[in-house]
Amino acid sequence: MALTAGGCGRAPVADVPAAPTAATAATICGRIDAALAHARDGRRLNAAVHGAWQVVHGVLAFGPEFPLEHDGKVAPALDHLLGGGPISGWKLRPGRPGVVALVEEGSTMGQGHPDQWLGYLSQCGVAGGPQGRGGIPLDTRLVVAGRDRTVADLLAQAKHDIRPGQEATWTLMALATYLPTTATWTAGDGTPWSVERVVGMEAEADIFGAACGGAHRLYALAVARAARRAEGAVPAADSTAAGDSGWSAADTVLEDCIDRARRFQQADGCFSIHSFDRPGTSPDVGARLSATGHVFEVLALALDDERLREPWVTRAADRLTTLLERTADVAVECGGLYHACHGLAIYRRRVCGPAP
Repeated sequence: MALTAGGCGRAPVADVPAAPTAATAATICGRIDAALAHARDGRRLNAAVHGAWQVVHGVLAFGPEFPLEHDGKVAPALDHLLGGGPISGWKLRPGRPGVVALVEEGSTMGQGHPDQWLGYLSQCGVAGGPQGRGGIPLDTRLVVAGRDRTVADLLAQAKHDIRPGQEATWTLMALATYLPTTATWTAGDGTPWSVERVVGMEAEADIFGAACGGAHRLYALAVARAARRAEGAVPAADSTAAGDSGWSAADTVLEDCIDRARRFQQADGCFSIHSFDRPGTSPDVGARLSATGHVFEVLALALDDERLREPWVTRAADRLTTLLERTADVAVECGGLYHACHGLAIYRRRVCGPAP
């Protein structure tokens, strides 16, 4: 299949919403597997055509073995990226004390947000990991300017560079994955930081105007909350510790937006094209796939096991799988596609059990 640089296939087409189905979680597990397999293997990315932005999203969804074509051969995309293979948008340089990943706002090939590469590397494998934990090991080799570094150098730079008020969504994904949630450090400007402080900063930041309707910010908060609970901490709502304000704020924001997603869900099972802000739909199947996929990715990680099996979530999983099936032979935007796949992969592990 011929692919364009910004998308994963031909242009999206209009679609008429289908009536809601009576699917159960058990009946859609096989369909999810088939839809994910097609998205992984039937929409092959090519290093000569696609950029690092598309490829990193594919790695997020499918893990280290996500395939990438280069010079007529197919190999794991992660090996190509971290090994310094040629691809547009993958711009790293030596920094102090670690490695700097250059931000190119508005780029369709490069890193669009601070620490986006690191954040998604930290989430690689989450769909198959225990308790939703994953992440490329910090000692993984990373070639920068022809010299061997490690993923840990990206994390060191992120800790050094963090500043009050910055967009720290992807930074938080990495911090909460690679550090204990009680961790503290001093940034390059001498400011004291903690994981809890970053959580609070992100929880207090704008949601609805953030990237992709706030889905990524909410996902990062869900990553941090899951990590804290995995360490045995009581839910923030039950804590009276004075230092828990960041965790309490994260809980409040997450629970409010989960409720918004449920209330704004459309009759066909899709989530609102306005994400968590207000209800809305579109005749554009690509818009519905992207919005539903982004919201579902948050829910797949943020909901507990009982809520993940509630009928409204099952309807969303069924509809999202249907959208992937109905767009199998047309182009969709890569980011929306791969976030949808990542959400379904997390859901599949938690509800259906390990993939065969």
